[in-house]
Amino acid sequence: MKQRKPLVLILALAGMLAAGGAVQAGEGHDHDHDHGKEMKHDDHAHEMHDEKHDGGMFLKKKEIDGYTVSFHVMEAKKGMEHGGSHNLMIKIEREGKALTDVKINSKVVHPNGKAETKPLMRMGDWYMNGYDLGHDGKHQLMILFKTADGSKHKGGVYYP
Repeated sequence: MKQRKPLVLILALAGMLAAGGAVQAGEGHDHDHDHGKEMKHDDHAHEMHDEKHDGGMFLKKKEIDGYTVSFHVMEAKKGMEHGGSHNLMIKIEREGKALTDVKINSKVVHPNGKAETKPLMRMGDWYMNGYDLGHDGKHQLMILFKTADGSKHKGGVYYP
């Protein structure tokens, strides 16, 4: 019976990733929610797509130094919490191919100004960890990743 638990977790994660793809492919409402709050300008990071909301999910893509980075936030389902009320998931792509050999850290600055930093763990083509993002207000989601060539790249978005 114990062998089934990892299988159930893998299937649940696969379902979350499939749902994320559906949000990406589906037609959501696209618009900017930053309302005057500006993140520090980074000449190497350019917005590609505005955020999409669908059933509590959030997906925003951003170009960072020639890499396409997907920021995906989902409410954590009971038993699938990875350290918080929401799962932050990041996918880094170059020329349509996911990079799975990066070192990546995340940082969240909460609406009250408090910040926390966590490394992201690899789950297939995605990197993830959990944060408590259920309270009102804007959360700044930031990542710093190091590619195989040793270069460091950083960028972020606001949630929601």
